[in-house]
Order: sequence, then C-alpha cells, then structure tokens
Amino acid sequence: MQKQLLLGVEAIAQGAIDGGISGVFAYPGTPSTEITEYIQESKQAIARNVHRMWSANEKTAMEAALGMSYAGKRALVCMKHVGMNVAADCFMNAAITGANGGMVVVAADDPSMHSSQNEQDSRMYGKFALIPIMEPSNQQEAYEMTRYAFDLSEQMGTPVLLRITTRLAHSRAGVETREAKAENEMRLPEDKRQFVLLPAIAKKRYKLLLEKQAAFEEASDNSSFNQYIDGADKSMGIVACGIGYNYLMEVFGGNCPYPVVKVSQYPLPRKMITKLAESTEKLFVLEEGYPIIEEALKGYLEKECVLGRLDGTLPRDGELNPDLVAKAFGLPSIEGSPVPEIVAPRPPALCVGCSHRDVYTALNAVIAEYPNARVFSDIGCYTLGALPPFQAINSCVDMGASITMAKGAADAGLYPAVSVIGDSTFTHSGMTGLLDAVNEKANITIIISDNESISMTGGQESSALGHLESICRGIGVEPEHIRVLLPVPKNHDELCKIIREEIEYKGVSVIIPRRVCIQKAARDAKKKKK
Repeated sequence: MQKQLLLGVEAIAQGAIDGGISGVFAYPGTPSTEITEYIQESKQAIARNVHRMWSANEKTAMEAALGMSYAGKRALVCMKHVGMNVAADCFMNAAITGANGGMVVVAADDPSMHSSQNEQDSRMYGKFALIPIMEPSNQQEAYEMTRYAFDLSEQMGTPVLLRITTRLAHSRAGVETREAKAENEMRLPEDKRQFVLLPAIAKKRYKLLLEKQAAFEEASDNSSFNQYIDGADKSMGIVACGIGYNYLMEVFGGNCPYPVVKVSQYPLPRKMITKLAESTEKLFVLEEGYPIIEEALKGYLEKECVLGRLDGTLPRDGELNPDLVAKAFGLPSIEGSPVPEIVAPRPPALCVGCSHRDVYTALNAVIAEYPNARVFSDIGCYTLGALPPFQAINSCVDMGASITMAKGAADAGLYPAVSVIGDSTFTHSGMTGLLDAVNEKANITIIISDNESISMTGGQESSALGHLESICRGIGVEPEHIRVLLPVPKNHDELCKIIREEIEYKGVSVIIPRRVCIQKAARDAKKKKK
C-alpha cells in the first residue's frame, strides 16, 4: 500500500484509475472538475491510454460513458449537481438498459452554493432512477468506494451513482491506495436488444430493474460502508449520512454516546435503521442536502402502517385502474376474457416505400462483412429498424445518444461503430455529440437518414431542412467524408459502396441518405391538388 495526500476528488480519480477504468467522460463544473484533470495528468492513465478528453456537455459525457460500458469496459462520468439536469435523459434510461462494463456516475453537489445556482441534492436522481447510491464520509472511503462501485455496477448490471459534496471534494487527507486492477477486455452484451428501449423491451427491462431492488437493499444491509455503532445513551439514535458522519465524530471526539447508523450506501440499510428505531426513543438525522432520509423515516402522517405500491397492495409498475383499486380493497373486479392465441400481435413497422427501409437494407448488407459491428440508433421512425425484418440496430436510449454511444464504444476499441440518427433528432441533440467525435477524431460512421420532416409525430417541419451539410462542415467533418445520395432500390449498390468506404475510413464520416418521408410527400401532393 502507498499513502498519498489527496483531495476527495483526487481520491475518486485515483480510485477509478486503480479500479480499471478505460475512460473518463466529463464536462467541467466545480466541485467535480479536478477528478478529470487528475486523470488527464496521471502517468498511470497516460501509460494505459485511458480516454480522458472533455465532452461538449454532461449529456454527451453520459452517453459516451454508456457506450463504453456497452462495449464491456469500465467508464467514469463526472459532473457537478446541476449537470445532472443536462444528463438526466440518458441517466434515467441507463438505469433501464443497465450496464455491461462498470459505469459510475459522480455527482458533486454544492450545498451553500459556493459556486452554483442552486443546492439540489443528487441523491434524488439516484432514488428517481432506482439505482444504488454511494456517499463517502471521508477521502479514504472516496477511494475505496469508487473501486467498489465499479464492482457493484458489474455485479448488479446497473450504473451506480457516487454523490459527494464540496467540503469532501476540496479537503485533503491521507489515502492508502492499493494495487491497480487491469482494464476489462472488450465484451459486448449477450442480449443484442438490451440497449434498444422500444416500449416492449423497456417494459421488460424496467421489471428487471424493479426485481433488482431487493438485491440493492441486501447489498446495503451487508455493506462495510454502512455500520451500526452502539451507544450507551438510548434516549436518541443518530442516522449520519456521508460527510455528516465525519462531522459527528469530530463533534464527539470519535466517541459518540448515542447509537449511530452510518449510511454511506443506499438504498437505506433497512435492518440497521429498524434496529436503531426500536432501541431508541427518537431519531436524529444528519444529512447534507435535502431531508430525504428524514422524510423517508418520519413520513408525512407519521403512520406506522402505510399501504400502496411498496408493500405489494398495488403493482409496482404499470397503470393504475379501477380493477386494481377494487382488488386492493377486496372488492370484486371485472376482468376481460384472455386474448385468443390465434390473435397475433401487430407491432408497428416502417411504411412501405419508406426511405429508412432502403438505408437498413444496404446497411445490413455491409455490416454482415464485419463480425463485431454494432449499430447505435436513436429516437424516431428509424427506431423500428430494431424489429423484423431488419433487426438492424443495437441501441436506442435517448435523443442524440446514437452518435455519442458509438463514439464511446469506439473509444473502447469497438470497430466498426455506426450511428443511425434522423435529421430532426440530429439538430435536436446530435450536433454536440458530433462535435465531440470531430474534436477527438473518433473512428465512427454516422448515417443521418434525412426524410426532411419530423415524421414520427405527424410530419412537422424539421429544423435540419436544408442545413445538414453546412452544419456538418461547420462542426468540422471533412467535406470529402460528407456523402449525400438518394436512397431508392436502384441506388442500393451505390449506397452499399459508400457505407463500406466510410466504414473503412479511419475518422468521422457522415452519410446523408435523403428522400422525403413518403407520408409527407402524399400529404403535400394532396394539398397541391386543392
């Protein structure tokens, strides 16, 4: 073991390096900035060629980290608390997709607003997403927890949120480090549809996340970071969270007379909390930020027994309806007849004549030549390429994630990594991801399937109309690697040739197959007749 004098953020950075990360993805924001800066300057990280460049914003950082996790490698993503608002779309959906390689999200909160515009508590995001949360009480724990969080992420198959606050981030203490772990080898998901969040798949993934809650709670109950410390004075029990435990020990000189439950891993360690509540007259909660634990323990109405979704009286997932309410009260309910087996489900499909069909037909033909190829897609009509007969895409997480996930997977060594995104989704949330890819000369191929409208919601006019090539040139894509053509069956061979050439090009390339949405074309023609 080697002892170093480290800031809390530096302890996290060193813990991530020693925990075997292959990349850190971040946007600067106090008090989180020094995590990435430490990794950028680390001789260990440089020698291992750990990815350590800044992202365009917190959303692209989260998505790229998820892309690296998709490829089976460990990824750290860092931001200040308000950055979680920017990254929330991907963060919430990453809880549903789960993690393949370990994925740890560091949210650095800023109580008292030393350099921020609010005091929001990032534990709310972890609770919102239903994932494990870690909250270190000192710098040594920050190091150990970071290493452990990657193990926990892979063990549970979920991202883990590591929440710190300003005082811990920017104070120093001696930290004993341990031997570094080797980085993961690339390992793609066994289930190729795990990251494709079409409703039918997302429902199953959400049920799986709910099923994991018991395992998350058991891990908290058994965690060495959570402790029950007995005390002689039973007039009060103390629940001390994160750095609150450090403050408690400082006040009592390390010898608190009251029983204490130290909480540094969430969900709350139910067994310890129950034991504390039953053995003391009242509870005092020490937590930095919002009164999350206090509200959970106290309850608005202070009732001992509360029924609802948590105890199983109502289902945890799905819509509420009168039949479920009737069952909860023990009243008779009317259930419809079961669906006959002869009735086959009819999932949505791409329209006959849709330009996306021609794109996927060509893409599938080329991708078949590359054994490890993966296609990262986005939100729009073209998401239906996940279904038969194409089954062409391997991810659909949030608006704009196709480019950044492809980049993160490419950073992890995946080749070829192809992105499929629509014209309006590109201008909605894809441009910053393209900027990241250009800045780092990422080896990815981006297909902007341009049907000149926002077709999935009714054919509204796209902000991208007439601007795609100039946007891509302005961001920095080499003009010779911006390829435009008409996606129709007679141009199949030409489209295959272009896709193949741009996959072979070692850098960022953009292919724009452009043909107006067939439904929009029909509507426009009808209007002209009037």
